Parts: sequence; structure tokens; C-alpha cells
Amino acid sequence: MERETTHISDDNRRIARNTVMLYCRMLLLLVIGLYTSRVVLRQLGVDDYGVYNVVGGVVTMFTVVTGSVTQAIVRFLTVAIGKKDSLQVRKVFSASIIIQIILAGIIVLLVETVGLWFLHTYMNIPPGRMHAAGIVLQCSTAILVLNMLSIPYNACITAHENMSVFAGISVLEGALKLLLALLLSLSAFDKLVTYAALMVAVALIIRICYASYCRRHYSHVVSFERPDKALFKNMFSFSGWNFLGSGTYLVNTHGINLLSNLFFGVAVNAARGVAAQVESIVKQFVSNFLTAINPQITKSYACGDSEKSFTLVLKGSKFTFGVIWFCTLPVIFEAETILGLWLVNPPEGAALFLRLTLIGLLADMFTNPLLTLTLATGKIRSYYLITSIISLMAFPLSWILFRMGFPAWTSYLVFIVVYVGVDVARIIICNRLCGFPVKSFISLAGSAAAVAAISLFFAAAIWYSLDAGWMRFVLTIAVGTVASLVFSWLLLLTPGEKSFIKSKLPCR
Repeated sequence: MERETTHISDDNRRIARNTVMLYCRMLLLLVIGLYTSRVVLRQLGVDDYGVYNVVGGVVTMFTVVTGSVTQAIVRFLTVAIGKKDSLQVRKVFSASIIIQIILAGIIVLLVETVGLWFLHTYMNIPPGRMHAAGIVLQCSTAILVLNMLSIPYNACITAHENMSVFAGISVLEGALKLLLALLLSLSAFDKLVTYAALMVAVALIIRICYASYCRRHYSHVVSFERPDKALFKNMFSFSGWNFLGSGTYLVNTHGINLLSNLFFGVAVNAARGVAAQVESIVKQFVSNFLTAINPQITKSYACGDSEKSFTLVLKGSKFTFGVIWFCTLPVIFEAETILGLWLVNPPEGAALFLRLTLIGLLADMFTNPLLTLTLATGKIRSYYLITSIISLMAFPLSWILFRMGFPAWTSYLVFIVVYVGVDVARIIICNRLCGFPVKSFISLAGSAAAVAAISLFFAAAIWYSLDAGWMRFVLTIAVGTVASLVFSWLLLLTPGEKSFIKSKLPCR
């Protein structure tokens, strides 16, 4: 199905350039993020780290509405820009600002009522830390509101594919978070409260940076264009169905985090927080490529070039697998060693949680480009109805297993199984909506499974033949990575992709 030539188009060159830019940004953020987490865990301690993780999750639960509207904003802006309709671009941006202000007010109201009630009534907070947890709740709400108000500006940068700016501001954010983590040791006040307050300051600075850049470079940001009722109706209708997908995912992540708190306490939340930190970093690696490719999927479909959009979807899934698998393979064999190097004294259970988290991320993200294609069609009702019903099973199944006495890690297994079902549903629905080639995707999935199985075999052969130590650690990761690269080249890459890579090698 893939339409390949050895000639790389301008669009593909732009995708490649933006991807390289975002990966350079991500490599720097990886180093900053890992060290920042280590410092924060050491300064706060396991209990306070768990409190910050679970209380912040309460606020994040209220983003069930904002997440759906965010995707609507990105989609409508990208389509308008793809059609070169400057008036519609201004209308969409103006509408998105109004919508985000309204939603921010609703979120604050919910947190100050339902959020506070849940915190004081049900959450398992260590003795003497409820006051600090309340301040964390307020600070997390402020961060959420600031991030919400930044979303229309972020969407403009993404839709215009100006990834160098996106990368630069992200690096600034990472550096500021590292700085505040280092400043914690100097705080004479409660360190958990200090950390939460400084995170608000970082969110405010980043909000100002995004808004300032967009106002200087994009005319539709400076001039307000009164949006019509039809646009509001379309955006809310679109986001209303999108609400189901965003809501069920949050229930299956932050909801299960809260469920774990009720059954197992903050120590498990700390372990889940460590796993979630690594998951977030890996997910950002994937998002870097998808951020570069998603606007092209949407614009291609909006312009009637469905074949090109299908090719980009397959390319997106292929590289999504590659990024996640290269991160997952070392963790499968050496999670304890990696966490020991990173955190020195990681929370109990974090290694197992980390393994299962990355496998779950692969199950969730492998078909994520199909979601972008579905959003581009605008026909999302049946998609969200079916996938949300399937994915919503993760929370009640986890609750039932916890009630039956199963350990905390079983929720990850439930997540993996449920999202494999979601993957199957996505493929079938996209085929029916726009004729997406199922056979091509099955062929891609088979090749990816073969790469995973072969690289696992080679890595396992080294791991089982050597005693624990640095030699086993280094050789297992090296052999597994080389096997993954070699067989990805042989089984996954197309002739055009191989030619493009060869053309970029310094010695060719």
C-alpha cells in the first residue's frame, strides 16, 4: 500500500527535519528529566513524592473535558491552515481562547468543591500531611489552568510545523524544573509545598513564552475575529465525542492511580509515579515524531490525498513501535539496575511497574496515528463509542481484582489486554470510515512482532548466560539494541526510507 520512491518530497523533508529537531530537544530533556526526578525523590522522600503524584492526579482527572477540546482545537486549526483559509484560522483561534477560559472556570469550580471533598474524605494521606496535600491541590489547579490557556498557542505552533520554537521552549521548561529541584535543598519551609509553588512559577513563565512568540509571529493571534455559532457548535460537537476517549484514558491511568491509593497507600503511588515518569519521557519521544507527522496526515486528508495520509499513518505506527521498543527492551531485562543507577533507592515494586508500563504504552500508542486519521475525517462518533466502551473496562476490572486481593501490578496487565482490544477496533473502524488498508497494517504489525521476538531472543541469550554484573548489563542492552536495529532495517523499513537514511550518513 505504501507509496514509496527514492525521491523524498518537501513534506517528507519537513517531517524529517522537524523530527530531528524534536529528538535533539528530547535527548536533552531526557537527561534533565531523569536527573530532576532523582533530585525531587531524594528531597521529598517516598511518602511526599507519592502525595504529590496522587494529589496531582486528582486535578488531572478534571482534564477529562479539556483534553477533548484540545484535540478539537488542534484539528480545526490544522485543517484551516491546510486549506489556507486565513479568516477561518482567526475564527478558530478566537473560539479556542473563549472555550479555554470558560473551561478553566469550570475546572476551578470542580476542584474547589468535588476535589477538596474527595481529598479530605477518601484519599489515603499520611498523618500530618493533609494541609500540605491541600496546598498541592491548589497549586496543581493553578498549573492546569495556565497550561490550558497555553493550548491554543501551542496548537498554532504545531499546526504551522514550527518545531524549533516548540523544542526551544520545552528545553527552557526542563531547565527551569531542574533548577527548582536543586533549589529544594535550600528551602527552609515544607519542601513539598515549596516544590508545588515553584512548579506554578515555571508554568507561568512557559505560558508567557508561548503567548509572546505567537503574538509576534502569527497575525491570527493578534487580531480577534468573532467566531460564529456554527463554528462553536462544530467544535463542541467534535470535542463532545472526543470527550469519551479522553475521559476513559484518564480513568484508566489517573483513576487507577487513585484506586491504588485507596487499596495500597502512597508507597504504591510513589512506585507508580516513578514508572509514570519514565513512561512520560518515552511517550514524549514518540510524540516528537507524531507531532511532526500528524499535521501532514490531517492536511493530506483535508486536501483529498487519502493515499498519502495512509502512507503517513503506517510510517507513524512503524516509528512509534521503534522508539518504544528500543526503550522497552533494556528495561525488560535490567529494570532493577537502571532504576538503581537513576534513583539509587527506588520505591519497592517500581521495576515491575516500569516493565508493565512500557508494554502497556506500546499497546496504546502503536495505533495512535489511526486516531489522527479518524480526527481528520471528522466522522468520530462511532469511533469513540466503540473504543471508549472497550477501554472503559480497565477500571472496573482492576477494581474487581483489587477487591479479590490481587496485587497492585495486575492493573497493568488489565490495561495491556484492554488496549490491544482497542487497537483491533481502531484498525477496523478506520477501514470502514475511509478505506484504510487493513492488510498493510497487519503486515506492519507482523513485521514489528518479528523484530521484537528476534531481539528478545538475542538479548535473553546473553542475559541468561552471564552472571549479574556490569558485563551482563552492558552486553544485554548492546546485543538487544543491535538486533533491534538490524532486523528493523531488514523487516520494517521501505526502500525509500532506507535510501533517505543512507543519504544522511556521513560515510556513504
